[in-house]
Amino acid sequence: MTSSTLLCFLGASVALTLAPGPDNTFVAAQGIYRGRKAAIVTALGMCSGVSVHTTAAALGISAILYSSALAFTLLKYAGAAYLLFLAYKAVRENHPLTVNRTPARQATWVLFRRGFIMNVINPKVALFFLAFLPQFISGNSGDAPAQMFLLGLLFMAQAVIVFSIIGFVSGSVGNAVLSRPRITRFFAWLSASIFAALGVRLALAER
Repeated sequence: MTSSTLLCFLGASVALTLAPGPDNTFVAAQGIYRGRKAAIVTALGMCSGVSVHTTAAALGISAILYSSALAFTLLKYAGAAYLLFLAYKAVRENHPLTVNRTPARQATWVLFRRGFIMNVINPKVALFFLAFLPQFISGNSGDAPAQMFLLGLLFMAQAVIVFSIIGFVSGSVGNAVLSRPRITRFFAWLSASIFAALGVRLALAER
């Protein structure tokens, strides 16, 4: 695999990560509502899920989702149900904003786990990596699965940087906006709406 191929892959990956979509929208919402740390921790969880999809693509497991309508449907509905559950939890949250924006160690783990699960149980992400990574595989550069692992790590690294920047900036915006207590509840509902929209979007997704 040449350096030009890696640079091309990196450029395409950054462009895809920056493009408006459910992942960066969710990270931004977490930053506004919960603060920089929560957004970055959630982003780290989401990016960690990339390792699962990369492994699945390299081993051919993701091909099962592509070929099996049943497997795809079961996974997408599981993901949609989880997102709708998170929407319900967001509405039910009654903690003061000052507490939510300084998560304890346990809450930090919950945020990381939430981001990880959201990423892993989304079959559209699995199919994306199955289609995206092989485009940059060189038949003359050795083992294809090893190349896919390398590309997956590179994608994960740039996603961590991009999402962390989004989380930091949105957290700064949240510090200014959410100094007004009346807006707190609005952003709780906004967060719930984003979860619900992502859940419905996933439930309606086609292969």
